[in-house]
Amino acid sequence: MNSILTIRDLSVRLGGSHILQGVTFDVAATGVTALLGRNGVGKTTTLRAILGELPAEGSVEYDGKPALGRATHRLVRDGLGYVPEDRCVFAGLTVAENLRLAERTPEPDYALVHELFPELEQRAAQRAGTLSGGQQQMVAIARVLLNPNRLLLVDEPTKGLAPAVVTAVATVLGRVAERVPVLLVEQNLAVVRKLAADAVVIEAGRVAWRGAASDLLGNNETTRALLGVGRH
Repeated sequence: MNSILTIRDLSVRLGGSHILQGVTFDVAATGVTALLGRNGVGKTTTLRAILGELPAEGSVEYDGKPALGRATHRLVRDGLGYVPEDRCVFAGLTVAENLRLAERTPEPDYALVHELFPELEQRAAQRAGTLSGGQQQMVAIARVLLNPNRLLLVDEPTKGLAPAVVTAVATVLGRVAERVPVLLVEQNLAVVRKLAADAVVIEAGRVAWRGAASDLLGNNETTRALLGVGRH
């Protein structure tokens, strides 16, 4: 498999706890790879370790180059985009100001952002803190899309959103994945079923399953055992 990200024996200790215990998987250079697991098993920790926000041991290769030990801002400059779970918009700034702060190229791709999120263009002068949760998620994704990316790390993009907004966000992510590979942390299995070609399940800090997402979600017994939910 042609991979954009290769993780081997990734280990993270925080506050005396061994959060990740030898996590190993690959992220394909195309499409969506879903990173799944129950709450608290280490999914967000995995993303933050890849991004260099947490001290980690093991091996991470991003776009054919070692990533562990590299500064986060250098990885971002090399096209590693991150959409955090809590969105992290600047509430006191306008939508336009939030986007402007994210620019890191002379020609940010506002055409793409406004194509995918026309509402943000209409709300450019509105303070981000007054937006709905779904609109704030649009801002969080749009900030990343302004810049060229080789890989996106997207953490729980549909968390807490209304069903109609979940559908809209999933549709946008599907279009984004046609351009750039995505490592997606997501609890909504309907979204995973719609978007992901591959899946990795973490349990107790280790990889418990990896393979085609359809194989995982098509097996009700396995899905229930690993994720605590049935496919329906």
